[in-house]
Amino acid sequence: MGLRAVQEQVETQILASYESMYRLAYTYVKNRDDAMDVVQESAYKAISCAGELKSEQAVKTWLYRIVVNASLDLLRKRGRETPSDQLPDPGREDVYQDVDTLRALDILDPRERAVVVLRFFEDRKLQEIADICGENLSTVKTILYRSLRKLKAHLSEGEHHERATEPL
Repeated sequence: MGLRAVQEQVETQILASYESMYRLAYTYVKNRDDAMDVVQESAYKAISCAGELKSEQAVKTWLYRIVVNASLDLLRKRGRETPSDQLPDPGREDVYQDVDTLRALDILDPRERAVVVLRFFEDRKLQEIADICGENLSTVKTILYRSLRKLKAHLSEGEHHERATEPL
């Protein structure tokens, strides 16, 4: 398959996966404009580097990996993450319907958050998540288990706090 055909395949996959790529980027950068920049940069990089693609069947995983790397690069460059209290109003942001869930993900580090989002929001298989994140399968399983434990503890703590502050 020629370079132009591979580029067309990459372009087609970008169009088909745009919303998922955006949600993944948003999970990291937590800002609409930055997420859009990451997706645009990722699309450009994917199209311009299409000749480096080793397997045509792995286009989607490869794209997600580019988005993860571009998101991490942006965070390193900025040296910060946007706190959840600076998130836009839920009615204006279409990333996730449940802003409370998104805010709960703030307790996770970026790598843990990516694994949880890819698994439960993007419905990716564990092996695909491992490929996207550049980790082995057992590491992804460990990260997912540890992240779910953290979330459960955090959510249980919040529930306990709410009950303790309710008037009798």
